[in-house]
Amino acid sequence: MAVKTARARHIGPDLRLEVETGSGHRLVLDTATGNAGPRPAELLLVAQAGCTAMDVVSILAKKRQVVERYEVEVVGDQRDDPYPHVYTRIDVVHHVEGPAVEEAAVRRAIELSATKYCTVTAQLAAGVTEIHHRYVIRRGAAETAEVLEGEVVVTGPGESPDELGRRWLAATAERESNPAA
Repeated sequence: MAVKTARARHIGPDLRLEVETGSGHRLVLDTATGNAGPRPAELLLVAQAGCTAMDVVSILAKKRQVVERYEVEVVGDQRDDPYPHVYTRIDVVHHVEGPAVEEAAVRRAIELSATKYCTVTAQLAAGVTEIHHRYVIRRGAAETAEVLEGEVVVTGPGESPDELGRRWLAATAERESNPAA
């Protein structure tokens, strides 16, 4: 089992903190009042974006997809009351551009990230958060680009990481037994 660490130190004024990760990286966290760094809850969206982006870019490269531009947008609905102000829904939209990017390859990369590889998705989906994983693909010149859009999978709420893995295995077995689908 891997052990990860973080240490937060109050540096003021008010609630400003300096955080150091176990890998030695530092960042400043703050409230909206001080505004010298991101809020802790914003970092959950940053973690979601980074985790899934690393998965999808890596998988598309392995599938030999020529991607000229990739961006992931993460938007979370955070409840106001009662405390704690948890995210109830997160929309993850992958924007992919390339001359011949295959829709099936993008869908599969997102599915693998959402149901097998992304630790952050599994952690959030195990709680109260429903996560929608979508894509927008642009192929060709900007003014005449073919645009493809779709939702790939919804994870959570209350979904165990083990169940996500079982769902991924079942979907893989179904695809292999019915390649025309």
